[in-house]
Amino acid sequence: MNASSHNNLYISVSQLVLASSSPRRKELVALLDLSLPVSVFSVEVDESIKADWKPAEAVEQLSMAKAKAVAQAIADNKAPSHIDQHALILAADTVVVLDEQIIGKPRSRAEAVQTLKRLRGREHQVYTGVTLLHPLTEKQRVSHRATEVQMRHMSDSWIEQYVATGESDDKAGSYGIQGKGAIFVDGIHGCYFNVVGLPVSLVAQMLEENFQVNLF
Repeated sequence: MNASSHNNLYISVSQLVLASSSPRRKELVALLDLSLPVSVFSVEVDESIKADWKPAEAVEQLSMAKAKAVAQAIADNKAPSHIDQHALILAADTVVVLDEQIIGKPRSRAEAVQTLKRLRGREHQVYTGVTLLHPLTEKQRVSHRATEVQMRHMSDSWIEQYVATGESDDKAGSYGIQGKGAIFVDGIHGCYFNVVGLPVSLVAQMLEENFQVNLF
């Protein structure tokens, strides 16, 4: 039976597998209070962004790559034994965009300082791509959300002290809105959780509409 035939049938989902080591995304998935068990299993992938990719395409492509890497690991029996092909894989990728330029995670704390100096006093966008993939049937759904973020003007001293805390180290845009970085944010337009790293309402909609997963 091919994948298209599978997609027309009831899909048995044994659990949700979060393809991310991010503790923030794990906490956001917990907010959904799913009727399914939730496991965490991620695989390293190439997160380089092609020069011709627009932000929405970039986050969708990278989230797909993460989901497919986990699906391949399951197929190759390289995943934990309790994860099988009936699992539903959830993967996400987040980038910050300023002046149509994608800003990823800082490669150093000096770069984080420079990024925050560019963002201060200005509005930027945060894009998160989401992929849901069912390995057995190959059914896949991909989408994204974008949120506008207005940053306040921050002094060089504030920026340097913030970066020294280490919170910016693994964050797209070099700040965490759910942590100390909240002091730099004047306001947002759109989904707050999208800025944290996972648009919860979008994930809930995708789960319910495409995979009939009960949310409560």
